[in-house]
Amino acid sequence: MSLARSAEITALLKAWSGGDQTALDQLATKVHHELHRMARHYMRNEKAGNTLQTTALVNEVYLRLIDVKNVDWQQRAQFFVISAQMMRRILVDAARARGSSKRGGGAAKVSVDQEPIYSPERDSSLVALDEALESFSRVAPRQARIVELRYFGGLTEEEIADVLHISPRTVRRDWDFAKSWLMRELSC
Repeated sequence: MSLARSAEITALLKAWSGGDQTALDQLATKVHHELHRMARHYMRNEKAGNTLQTTALVNEVYLRLIDVKNVDWQQRAQFFVISAQMMRRILVDAARARGSSKRGGGAAKVSVDQEPIYSPERDSSLVALDEALESFSRVAPRQARIVELRYFGGLTEEEIADVLHISPRTVRRDWDFAKSWLMRELSC
């Protein structure tokens, strides 16, 4: 994304948090395509026949964003990080609701590389990844945040480095560590 467009989105975020409702409408128009791209990435991992659609996921994020108060918006990436976290929560909650009777049904195969999650039971793999990531965040919070930003948020190494104020090399090293830890946890 160009610096001018990124700056424009940041300005709209700041105006919105200052109470300008027209800024929210303009912001929705500017970020709609990227939110849909993120939602499509998530929905690719959902079971066939899932009743939640990409547009519904984006709409739910919009509804939750409207309720977000007291956020000091600093940059465009921060908005997409929060949006990605909301999408993750929505999908995990839906997976838990659908699979509550299936708990304990065996280990789920989950890949944390850049490829989408693959599992015959995608609902349980998303829940398993979420639970492992929650445990990992207690052990290594920065590395867990990198997984969330990269895997769920779709941010590049450079964007993550900018958001977390670390070097891209540290992002790569933490990503490698996180993948190893999560793969070990998920294979148990």
